Amino acid sequence: MNALIRFKNLAPLFVIALSLVTATAATTDVIFSFNEDDGEYADTDLEVDSAGNIYGTTVLGGDHGGGTAFQLTSTPNGWVQNVLYSFTGGADGGEPYKGVSIDGQGNLYGTAVTGGSGSCEGGCGVVYKLTNSGGTWTQTVIHAFTGGDDGSGPGARVTVDANGNLYGMTPTGGTYGVGTIYKLHPHGGSYTFQVIHTFTGGADGSSGSAGRMLLSHGRLYGAATTGGLYGAGVVFQLAPTPVGEWDFKTLYSFHGQPDGSFPYGALLLGPSGKLYGTTYYGGANGIGSVYELLPQPTGEWAERVIYSFQNGSDGNSPISNLVNDAAGNLYGTTSEGGLGSGTIFKLTPVGGGHWTETVVHAFEGPPDGGFAYNGMVVDRSGNFYGATVHGGEDDDGCVYQFTP
Repeated sequence: MNALIRFKNLAPLFVIALSLVTATAATTDVIFSFNEDDGEYADTDLEVDSAGNIYGTTVLGGDHGGGTAFQLTSTPNGWVQNVLYSFTGGADGGEPYKGVSIDGQGNLYGTAVTGGSGSCEGGCGVVYKLTNSGGTWTQTVIHAFTGGDDGSGPGARVTVDANGNLYGMTPTGGTYGVGTIYKLHPHGGSYTFQVIHTFTGGADGSSGSAGRMLLSHGRLYGAATTGGLYGAGVVFQLAPTPVGEWDFKTLYSFHGQPDGSFPYGALLLGPSGKLYGTTYYGGANGIGSVYELLPQPTGEWAERVIYSFQNGSDGNSPISNLVNDAAGNLYGTTSEGGLGSGTIFKLTPVGGGHWTETVVHAFEGPPDGGFAYNGMVVDRSGNFYGATVHGGEDDDGCVYQFTP
């Protein structure tokens, strides 16, 4: 398992909620099962382009065993996989967690936890670019981490803005050894690297999460999995200044029980500027929660746990981001619970600030998926797609389509 998510048990949390219902109307279909040759251990968020192609990464497998970047294309005969790149684990990087991000020209960007160069055992990791030319994909390392002030072990997707700048986080390295937030600016065919925040492990948090940072109105929003005032992680904002610096602000420090603890996935921007996310620990029963952050007129943010996982049958230990549908329902995944291999869950607003949780799919393991360490993505047609690290025909992971 990824060293970034080897969790220890923490104390439980509080729940505002609500009823548990098991749904039967939704369907979940495995559309591709991995094997060692085309990749395994699909700890990946997915990206969908305008043509409906799906992109992601596997941590292991491929030609050299160092992981892959892949594309899935829908055909009349089903989904066809194409390995775009097989990592060697050397200078090009290895163990690419959490998938890729796409820019307006169709280029893909991602990170690899190991490989590259630097002082870390096995390499300090890289940020890479994949460029398509006539159906042939070329991989280029655009930054190799040193393990020093720039950070190490990047395990999060990067955020791409309209100008081609990339933003990402590392969970380790930096001046204080607990991670960094960085920017890569394209310039003359190369990229200029800048650390825009160094985590101290204090009120600002530590160990940048694996969730891709959210970019809204020029500001970045994200989570740090640990640190903060109570040691249970934070949600933060970064705002650019006229002189090229970035102002860091802690929006909320998680308290631990009965609040959330250990936010690992990305944030979702909802109505009225609300932010939604999940925590791996916490909630009334210590097995995870879903939270809401609401901006206040004073400039502060109010947090509320909108669901605490109850007993495991409704899922537990979410690592995922959330997605929403047109009706305002929230969907996410849990890495464990349900029948033992994780779940897809739905949260439905029922008025008065309350939400009802529904298990819409309990993963069963092969040939179904197993252990969803990531959330889902929604394409332009409203189709939901996700990946699991195990399950599928060979238990090497799979990609599934979920229909609400």
